Amino acid sequence: MGTKANKHRGRNRYHGRGKKAGRGAGKRGGRGNAGMNKHRVMTRIKYMPKHWGMHGFNRHPSLRTVHVTANVGQLEEIANGADTVDLTEMGIDKLLGSGQVRTGLKVIVGEASARAVEKVEEAGGSVELGDDWDEVEED
Repeated sequence: MGTKANKHRGRNRYHGRGKKAGRGAGKRGGRGNAGMNKHRVMTRIKYMPKHWGMHGFNRHPSLRTVHVTANVGQLEEIANGADTVDLTEMGIDKLLGSGQVRTGLKVIVGEASARAVEKVEEAGGSVELGDDWDEVEED
């Protein structure tokens, strides 16, 4: 007589398997992610801590200020031998200070970082900034 037959022979009605074991996924609490909001909620809290709620923050696109930028290191290439570079005509609205400039250039741009202005002036050039709203005097 085999093992399975012995389990059925003259014992209780469940034969050592418990009430629902051996019928699908009963004893283990379901298949897959079953019970994640009920009896497996602590598993979700422990192993998936960012499952609930909103994370991060994005500003509305109309409130974002995205600058089209150029670096000081690109100025000589943009100038192409000229003395003056008008970055606003090219659609560039901010000058940043990465790189080196060796020739004295007159740069016209809407905004520039302090380091960019410093580097252009060290090379013997000048930076003309656009409308400065910071310098508006209040009465």
